[in-house]
Amino acid sequence: MRIDLFRMERFQSLYWNEVEFDLSESGVMPLSVDELLEGDPRGATRLLATGLWYPLSEGSRQLRERIAAWYPGATAENVSVTNGGSEANHLTLWTLLRSKDRLAFMVPNYMQGWGLGRHYAAATDVFRLRMSGGRWALDLDELSKIVGKRTEVVMVCNPNNPTGSILSEEEMDAVVSVARKANAWLVADEIYRGAEVDTDAPAPTFWGRYDKVVVTSGLSKAFGMPGLRIGWVVGPPGFVEDLWVRHDYTTLTPGVLSDGLGAVAMQKRNRERILARTRGIIRKQLPAIERWIESQGDRLAYVRPQAGAIAYLRYRGGIGSTALAERLRTEQSVLVVPGEVFSMTKYIRIGYGYDPRKTLKGLERVGKVLETI
Repeated sequence: MRIDLFRMERFQSLYWNEVEFDLSESGVMPLSVDELLEGDPRGATRLLATGLWYPLSEGSRQLRERIAAWYPGATAENVSVTNGGSEANHLTLWTLLRSKDRLAFMVPNYMQGWGLGRHYAAATDVFRLRMSGGRWALDLDELSKIVGKRTEVVMVCNPNNPTGSILSEEEMDAVVSVARKANAWLVADEIYRGAEVDTDAPAPTFWGRYDKVVVTSGLSKAFGMPGLRIGWVVGPPGFVEDLWVRHDYTTLTPGVLSDGLGAVAMQKRNRERILARTRGIIRKQLPAIERWIESQGDRLAYVRPQAGAIAYLRYRGGIGSTALAERLRTEQSVLVVPGEVFSMTKYIRIGYGYDPRKTLKGLERVGKVLETI
């Protein structure tokens, strides 16, 4: 069976540790274990006493219960724990798609789902977010046209990567309506939920809006703990059982230390503390990024992100985004993500959730190249 090269992941994995300024990251500065265990004087002792045995393959009940508490009406039976959000997406689409099906997929997006739809199903059809009227708006006409009788899954990323946009309630209702009309599953990648720019309330979830909704997420982005490799799937119990069958063929279980630390992170008081930290980083560091964008004049167009430590920038110039990213890497030792890996041209994605001084120095170098194109 064919499998497409996952261009974004390959590009980042090749170069992120070879450049002086890595602006390709889409999360915030990761927590340390000390920070995670803050306020729990016995936490480190318990961690060091953990036996390195196999944990439950679906995740410990404590972790699953605490994840479920973030989704109104969900229980532990609705949750399966995976090794990161990427495995959650992979297992979900493997479970739902068959060779004659079609996947309807939002773009721009983290393109894992696009490739998996082409691998497990007959085809991936795309519907778009478009920059319009100072926001990223869902093309509802396009969505309605591409979802048909053979569409088995409609997949969205909300809050969105790379734009940082959040679907309005009206747009969410429209997505649910189209999926219900086609009797299709709705898969919502919500891994940036909790990293909102202007509100302390997490973005609305698709969970509970339709009986065929599956939500994927994890601790890598909004929670700032990518190294734990804890992801999850929230869905109907029967679907979770089917997904477990596939999980037995992949990573089997989460790591026992990651399961335990994930349960600490998802305890309500810690969850709120961690997400407040993430929002604080975003709100402190975004204004300097916006001043730099403004300094570029008409070279750049930009819609302010609503969530996530990412900015998606449209640039002017006679060069494709992959070629621009290569120039930045080779001439300036700066890594950005080209829009072409998100199925768009003349865009680049930059992350601003890490060291703010290094980010601004990297952007100075980006500006030098933009002046030449």
